[in-house]
Amino acid sequence: MRVLLVHCHPRADSFSASLRATAVATLEAAGHEVEIIDLYAQNFDPRLSGDERGGYYDEAAIPPDIAGHVAALRRAEMLVLVYPTWWFGMPAMLKGWFDRVWRPGVAFALGGARVLQPRLTGIRRITVVTTYGSPLWLLWLVGWPDRRMVKRGICVLCAPRCRLDWIALTGMDGVTQTARERFVGRVRRKLARV
Repeated sequence: MRVLLVHCHPRADSFSASLRATAVATLEAAGHEVEIIDLYAQNFDPRLSGDERGGYYDEAAIPPDIAGHVAALRRAEMLVLVYPTWWFGMPAMLKGWFDRVWRPGVAFALGGARVLQPRLTGIRRITVVTTYGSPLWLLWLVGWPDRRMVKRGICVLCAPRCRLDWIALTGMDGVTQTARERFVGRVRRKLARV
């Protein structure tokens, strides 16, 4: 399977970076072809400029700096997102990646019988690997915003019945090294079964 892994964390020595490395190694060992987009390492610009927004609905007007991202997304059969959750959501850079790359003509078409017509129907599976400082009960209390966005906004632009796997470590701010190692093992086991 062709996997697009998008990683978003500013530090190369972070726990998130070790989760990215685990995901890549596990998927490649299982025989998948993995393409990596590391948003911070690539200095991705998440800002949707005024000019870009002005041409947003022109499906042929893909800005040159995101053309490679669009091509990678179109090649993907599986999307893996690895990021820390901050303030109950994905980092601004990752949200900006969705704002800029998942655009009309790439992720969806507007109009017709359905308001949004999916264009990324080659993506059959999405896996999120994330950490939360909050406990699980608080995520439920606030409506689990990042999960809701991926499930109700992103998956519907992919293949019908696109599978969503959510691998999360809650209470990250207070977990032990042993708990982190157990979580890395959980990520490895889940991705090995893909």
